[in-house]
Amino acid sequence: MKPRPDSLTVRVLLTALVAFGPLSTDLYLPSLPTLVSVFDTDIATVQLTLSVFLAGFAVSQLVYGPVSDRFGRRPALLGGIFIYLVASAACALTDDIETLIVARFLQALGACCGPVVARAVVRDVFGRDRAATVLAYMAMAMTLAPAAGPILGGVLTEWFGWRSNFLLLTGFAALILAATWTLMGETNANRDETALQPGRLLANYALLLRDRGFVGQMLTVAFAYSGIFAFISGSSFVLIGRLHLTPAQFGGSFGAVVLGYAVGSFLAGRLSARLGEPRMIRTGTAVSLAGGLLGVGLALGGVMHLAAVVGPVFLFMLGAGLTLPNAMAGAVGPYPMMAGLASSLVGFVQMTVAALIGVVLGHSHADSQLPMMTAIGLVALGGALAHRLLVSPRP
Repeated sequence: MKPRPDSLTVRVLLTALVAFGPLSTDLYLPSLPTLVSVFDTDIATVQLTLSVFLAGFAVSQLVYGPVSDRFGRRPALLGGIFIYLVASAACALTDDIETLIVARFLQALGACCGPVVARAVVRDVFGRDRAATVLAYMAMAMTLAPAAGPILGGVLTEWFGWRSNFLLLTGFAALILAATWTLMGETNANRDETALQPGRLLANYALLLRDRGFVGQMLTVAFAYSGIFAFISGSSFVLIGRLHLTPAQFGGSFGAVVLGYAVGSFLAGRLSARLGEPRMIRTGTAVSLAGGLLGVGLALGGVMHLAAVVGPVFLFMLGAGLTLPNAMAGAVGPYPMMAGLASSLVGFVQMTVAALIGVVLGHSHADSQLPMMTAIGLVALGGALAHRLLVSPRP
């Protein structure tokens, strides 16, 4: 007999599924400078292993949502996790950078089943009123992945080499596949037999995109996540390449930054029901903007120090932790009959914008943290404006 869909066991499993994304990017971050020398290539090419992952993540999100609306959450999860397992093994076994880039794209095609379907399951089980709180606590728990990932990845890279990171992901995928098969029941009680019909699909997307509030929440999510990815994409080259931290020291610094997101997510879980979505998002975007502007100011002032990177990004992450679960709940909540589709569209835009940020950063490295901080500051401003102009009620 499977546990109740709102049981602690299933919540832990959903959190692990959402962690596919951050684990897949953060675990091998300390090995990125190593990959440049191992494959005798340049930084921009190695960063493609990050950017194509996000591109694959973005494209496949448009599939998993409607598939889970049509056939159910459980089969969508099982199929995606299996793809992820096979692709992770391919990443570990490759001998050239081109194959690694392709395998990373395939890995993303499987990984994105986790967050897309998990968010839809939360909407199925908890409804709109409790979704923001549940998503916030899941986000707080999920920070264990990006916090521990670079630390563990740094140790694995130093002791066993870069391949060990992908071998660990392969084992994690096998464990989650077994757990999903054993524990996850079906939560979609309103399967839509027309969800995959092209005409209906386009009509549903058009309905969402005509909703000013949905677009505003979607952009708020996209900009907040893009700031996080700007740090993910550029941090190892700044902290290891410029500040000369070891991979293990980089993992510790990365974990300190992620602590900001954990604190923000915890506060969102405690306060969202009391203060409401709009106020939490306004506060979160303001805090993120303050962090982004501080980081740009320090970079322009030539302050090249660990605290000048970690401090501002910690502040940005604190705001992102307040913002993301509330904006996600605000986007998906009004559409119970197409929660998977709404989650897919938000995820597609989120990952597409972040991938573009990663590509630009890959070609913009300087002798300071300025490109990375500029990207964080710009997306923080974009998130604040998107919510203020499209979501917040007019006076």
